[in-house]
Amino acid sequence: MPANTSSSTLYRIDECSDLMADACVCNEQGEFIFLSIWARDTAIQQFARLTLGRDEDGLDQFHLINDHGSSIPVMVGAVDRLEKRLTRAYRRTLFGSMTNLWLFDRRCIQPEKSTASALALLPRSANDPTARLWRLVKDTCPLPLLEHWQAPVLALLRDPGNAGKALPMVLGPLQGFHLTLDVPLLTLALGDLIRQDVLTAYPAPLSAATNRPLEAVA
Repeated sequence: MPANTSSSTLYRIDECSDLMADACVCNEQGEFIFLSIWARDTAIQQFARLTLGRDEDGLDQFHLINDHGSSIPVMVGAVDRLEKRLTRAYRRTLFGSMTNLWLFDRRCIQPEKSTASALALLPRSANDPTARLWRLVKDTCPLPLLEHWQAPVLALLRDPGNAGKALPMVLGPLQGFHLTLDVPLLTLALGDLIRQDVLTAYPAPLSAATNRPLEAVA
């Protein structure tokens, strides 16, 4: 999860005029996976409708007005996946006490092992997200991955049609990544790389000094 989402740009929520968003990240279906909202306490409570299902008269869609005046539809996905955090409050402003609410898909903080999927949120200022994405892959993958396999495994996942990709719609200071692992396919691919000596039991400087078979990591 990002440590700070503060942005100089605030986006109005068309359906709730008392609320402003400073960050929103959506998945391929247009469903938000992270939303940061600023408002007074009473207005924040009204927006709790986002956490209700459609059968409970919950809000299943809203629109953000970007800095060009365009209306961007944002869908509310599976509400049972949503977590919320009240992150900070400013009590002395022109508008009274202001609260910052985060609503997010829980896969942003904990990979979903049953589906081998996870989400990552990073500041746009992070020029190289490689280390964070590698930790995410290791936490999500049920297969053992050695540390020195980082480069070839990430290259495998970045190929077109494979698991890792950037999320398509972001507003604010964040970027998002969606990881979905096809575990049977990944198992076969890793096996091929092991047989080709691309993935070895030890980093290159040690592999020549030891004669341990590759079966030790198979």
